[in-house]
Amino acid sequence: MDHRPYSPSHNVQKFLKLFVKIKKKGVQVYETLYIVSKLYQIAAAIYAIMHRVTSAIILMALASAFSPLFSSLQPYPKLFYAFAQTRENAALSLSDLIKQGAPHQGNTSAPVTLIDFSDLQCYLCDRFVKATEPQINSTYVQSGKVAFIYLHLPNRGFDSFPAASAAQCTNDQGKFWQYHSLLYNSQGPIDSGWANRDNLKKFASEIPGLNLQKFNSCFDSQQHKRDVEADVALAHSLGFTQTPSFIIVKNDGSNPQKLEGPQPFPEFKFLLDKELGGS
Repeated sequence: MDHRPYSPSHNVQKFLKLFVKIKKKGVQVYETLYIVSKLYQIAAAIYAIMHRVTSAIILMALASAFSPLFSSLQPYPKLFYAFAQTRENAALSLSDLIKQGAPHQGNTSAPVTLIDFSDLQCYLCDRFVKATEPQINSTYVQSGKVAFIYLHLPNRGFDSFPAASAAQCTNDQGKFWQYHSLLYNSQGPIDSGWANRDNLKKFASEIPGLNLQKFNSCFDSQQHKRDVEADVALAHSLGFTQTPSFIIVKNDGSNPQKLEGPQPFPEFKFLLDKELGGS
């Protein structure tokens, strides 16, 4: 056995000897090197495939071993989602919204409900109220096809929440829509003072037949604070953060279709007709 210390020159000498042998046999060096390189590529490819196969086998084994744990983290998934869907439908059903004191227009047995999340200080909401809502009302609400629900999403300014609370106090006396129209017709720049507490009471005093003493008691005691907060929570649960935002549903709250912004009447018509067609 050769016990001489290793030297890089040994590899050079071996290569030269190999070169001489190859040349003696009449094989061109470049052809030999080409063949060697191809064999190397094939070997590398086989190694890569084996590595992937081995990794896949390991992952499958791990998945099989931990599948009971994964299953335990998802108990009764179908039952859970069915329950969640039922809860969402109930929150949007026409009968439940009316029971909770939501201002509404139209036939309470209408097959379709249009829910409007708005802010009384919102100028885009004002655009919808004046340009699109009258067409929806005359085409669908008055005909009994669609019920219209107003819910509060007071996020435009500091005076928006008190305005929503005041509007709910007028709803207690069946005067919401008069107050709603009065505020939108009197709308000024956000938080400019036009909707401060004193002016909100002043607007209420201009509504014929409204008991002002009852209104002031309701407003000053923040009687509808939780109701407005519930509207906001429902809007957020639906992914709404801007006003106006709308959702069109069946009477029972199912099959929701969302629409955001003061869209023109044809956009509402398309979705309402679609919902009515499936009734």
